Amino acid sequence: MPYLAQLVARTRDILQLRFSDLFVQLPPQMLGGISPHNPLKRLAKVLGYMALRLVGNCFRPIHNPEPLRGAIWLYVVSQNNYEALDFIRSGLPNSVFVAGQSKQIGRYNGSVNRLSLRRKLLYYWQFPLVLAGLWRTEGSRAVRFFDLIFNAIGYYEVYGRALRHYKPRAIIFANDHNDDARALLLAARACGVPTAYVQHASVSTYFPPLGFDLSLLEGQDALDKYQQCGPIRGRVELVGMPKADAYLSQRNAAPAVRRVGIAVNLLDDTEAIRAAVAYLVREFPTLTFTFRAHPGDTRDFGFLREHTQLLFSNARQQNIFEFLHQQDALVAADTSTHLEAILLNLASLYYRFGTHTIADDYYGYVAHGLVERASSLPELATLLRGYKEYKPANLYQRAAYYNSTLGTSKEGQSKKLVLNKLASWIN
Repeated sequence: MPYLAQLVARTRDILQLRFSDLFVQLPPQMLGGISPHNPLKRLAKVLGYMALRLVGNCFRPIHNPEPLRGAIWLYVVSQNNYEALDFIRSGLPNSVFVAGQSKQIGRYNGSVNRLSLRRKLLYYWQFPLVLAGLWRTEGSRAVRFFDLIFNAIGYYEVYGRALRHYKPRAIIFANDHNDDARALLLAARACGVPTAYVQHASVSTYFPPLGFDLSLLEGQDALDKYQQCGPIRGRVELVGMPKADAYLSQRNAAPAVRRVGIAVNLLDDTEAIRAAVAYLVREFPTLTFTFRAHPGDTRDFGFLREHTQLLFSNARQQNIFEFLHQQDALVAADTSTHLEAILLNLASLYYRFGTHTIADDYYGYVAHGLVERASSLPELATLLRGYKEYKPANLYQRAAYYNSTLGTSKEGQSKKLVLNKLASWIN
């Protein structure tokens, strides 16, 4: 394949999710936060990225606390990724956390080794060529997201250089669709570095095809979805949900609902959230409600404090299982928190906050009978009243399709299973 065609195809692969129908259907506010609607603001974002991050990185030395040469890299792109792979850092000798130079990893920023990105500046001559090539294949979407294309340029080359320098023994990922993670995956493949993927949240059919040498998935649901994404590379094993191990023995045994968590994410509409919280607090004065926003949600929900009886959970300080352990039921829209709630035997109810155009029942939880759906606030109140009277003790059994170890002799031992499989694979 000619060099230019190869360059365009590789960038298209790195940005696979950004060119999907799912991405362009994001609510305007959320999409604008990723790529501004105004082209002048997109241009300003590009220039700011160059000046503040890339040029700034040139004058910011990297002093990694751990040696990267010959180590097993745990590549992370978020705080959630870090927490999902932390047990591997503890249980797999010579493994170290790695992230891009300026990547924000929440409260773990200081605990992650960094890969220099300063040389990305050397590859921006590729941008007009890649933009023109993607315009021919993606049409107007290439122009609309030119800022995302610009940001992706150079990752592959810089990471390839780092791989040749440090020669890691293997790389383990918890993310398979962010542009930097995909660039590292493609560079590792080109450099002959073995790669593994540990699923850490529910997946959808919009994700890229599995491209790792070893993929450790939570259950049959994930495998079924990835088979729809395209050809699967490498070996796949079903290992259950490592992050749930410590909590499966603490399932909720309350015979009725008294505490209700309301979890929202970036897709949920602010006004719809306001209306739902006000309705539920008014309709159920004897229930205790706790509101929790996604850790990446920067909206100010201070207006909810007008409900003096409403409690709040800070997702940056309290992990999802700690939050759910304090609830008897969950109300949420399209979030993998539903699965985690059912695993703990909470009554989990699907309610959409707003009418955004993203695929309805995104994870298929309603379709597969994991959770019940309420299409209106009165329907939500009816379902909640039912669980307020009686909550079954076997709700968690619905999750067997999503967690392969549930109900087996390996239930609660997914971390051990993952570590054994990774150690065997690496050795």
